[in-house]
Amino acid sequence: MTSDQTTELPSQPGSTESSSQHWRFIGPGLVAAATGVGAGDLVATLVAGSLYGYQLIWAAVLGCLLKIILVEGVGRWTLASGQTIFHGWRSLGRWATVYFGIYIVLWGFVYGATAMSSTALPLAALFPQIDLKVFAIVSGLLGLTLVWLGSYAFFERIIAVLVGIMFVAVVGSAVMTLPNISGIASGLIPRLPEGSVFYVLGLAGGVGGSITLAAYGYWIREKGWRQPGWMRVMRLDNTFAYLMTGIFVISMLIVGAELLHSANIALSSGSRGLLDLSTVLEERYGYWWSVIFLVGFWASSFSSLLGVWHGVSLMFADFVAHLLASDNDSGELVSDHVHARWYMLWLTFPSMALLFIDRPFMLIVGYGVLGALFMPFLAMTLLLLLNSRQMPADWRNGWISNGLLAITCLIFAALGTQQLFKVLW
Repeated sequence: MTSDQTTELPSQPGSTESSSQHWRFIGPGLVAAATGVGAGDLVATLVAGSLYGYQLIWAAVLGCLLKIILVEGVGRWTLASGQTIFHGWRSLGRWATVYFGIYIVLWGFVYGATAMSSTALPLAALFPQIDLKVFAIVSGLLGLTLVWLGSYAFFERIIAVLVGIMFVAVVGSAVMTLPNISGIASGLIPRLPEGSVFYVLGLAGGVGGSITLAAYGYWIREKGWRQPGWMRVMRLDNTFAYLMTGIFVISMLIVGAELLHSANIALSSGSRGLLDLSTVLEERYGYWWSVIFLVGFWASSFSSLLGVWHGVSLMFADFVAHLLASDNDSGELVSDHVHARWYMLWLTFPSMALLFIDRPFMLIVGYGVLGALFMPFLAMTLLLLLNSRQMPADWRNGWISNGLLAITCLIFAALGTQQLFKVLW
């Protein structure tokens, strides 16, 4: 796992250079978006489409806008302050460090098994003669090897290929259903069908939203973007990435509305819901399209696995390096990748034990509680950091940014509260 050398700075703020020349720099945002949108997110949008047709498309669009706001905040903090997001959290007090330390260790243990299982599901469906656990273990080891040995540029290219596979499978499935264009347009008008509040919150806050949003700042550093002159490129990168997320989410809502809503077909919970959809696609469009969709399902899950093995490991490295350093050290400590490899091993090998045993109840409760708190934690701390004296005055939040981020805080607080009730009661 090696860092690329600093990329040549394209322009300074206020430059007249055309934005079209920046497209070749797109990358970290696509990584963040692909990592955040896993199989579970695709199932959530499918279920929403199967229950409410096109009526909740507006919530999916809102969710993408919220992610753009949050990831832009992470990127702006990283470029303007010259510090990592964890360095910023540490400056807010010991409480942030304690919360993050407990969260990243527990989350990684449970997520590792979840990611390996999700990646294995479509492979086991394609090759049923091989046990799912074999595919899960191989997926974990393959992800570990690719991230451990490859450079950031290599990792980014793999993610781009996986996103391309996802695009063919997901968007292709939506196009084949011959979607109702007027229905899609109508779905952009905000409304709350009876019983839809939790689904709206899930679409707005859950799809593409996790700790990987905060990892964006580490990926732009790996890319070589370390000065405010990269701000315009970062914003273009971020916006493009979450527009792609929006396309995936709306495509799955269309599939849910056209194939499942009218036929009143129910899906299994979790990633297995995509196996149910592959059966429906096979009945409607034939065996080979079902295979293409399962490959897209695999690409979605494996891109999330790779992204976490890479980006969250960098966050853990930063966390450990700060704990071992003095209070006066700068935010450059993340450059030490030895600690990142510790976390890659933690994600891979201890998590494999959960593939063979029932996950302990208290572990799942703790994972759920800490996970419900992370997105409100990210939104709230960004609001504090982007208005702090650590930010250069030219890049601090204005009233519009503060208003949007405050709304984002409230939405994620509501979503987090709903998730806490689901976990605890």
